[in-house]
Amino acid sequence: MPTVLITGANRGIGLEFARQYAADGWTVIAAARNPDAADELKRLGVEILPLDAADPASIGALAGRLCGRTIDVLIANAGVLPRGLNAQGWLNGFATNCIGPTLLAKGLKANMAAGGKMIAITSRMGSIADNDSGGAIAYRSTKAALNAAWRSLSIDWRGDDVTLAMLHPGWVQTDMGGPGATIEPETSVSGMRKTIAGLSRDRSGSFLNHDGQELPW
Repeated sequence: MPTVLITGANRGIGLEFARQYAADGWTVIAAARNPDAADELKRLGVEILPLDAADPASIGALAGRLCGRTIDVLIANAGVLPRGLNAQGWLNGFATNCIGPTLLAKGLKANMAAGGKMIAITSRMGSIADNDSGGAIAYRSTKAALNAAWRSLSIDWRGDDVTLAMLHPGWVQTDMGGPGATIEPETSVSGMRKTIAGLSRDRSGSFLNHDGQELPW
């Protein structure tokens, strides 16, 4: 059975990833900040491990727990939506949305199966070329930083048998996306899973829409 590790798996997009992969018979490792409160994950019967995606010590602890285990797909999904330009909230946004996923990728690289795939859930709002509306400075900047960091990882690891990609899930109907969002989680995640399954090494470092279309940097 292939194994997928999903962060931020207790709700929204992460929970839907866990649900769909579990339904297809994958071994699912679901990371959540508070496993005791992850009732929906418990009902899925998946393995639940603790992770605070903004805390390097927590990331290191997760890597330690997984030492020796093989992962076929890593989905770094945990994220926050910093609002306004409050300095502390903005810094926490960078910790959760960029630094955490990058440290996680580095910490779990040795666990990746040959031909394994590492996926960062990013946002089209991290695109500089596509920004013609302004606003959301804190959120946009954290996702742009994530894209830059993972693009660099893909270059640094070019000789290794692992593929990295940054995926935009669309504007999804979750707590973060809000009621006005245009895509249901089931549609977004099924599209991303198809894109992940079809990723080849020559696309490593790509910034992609949930349907696999290239997005502008």
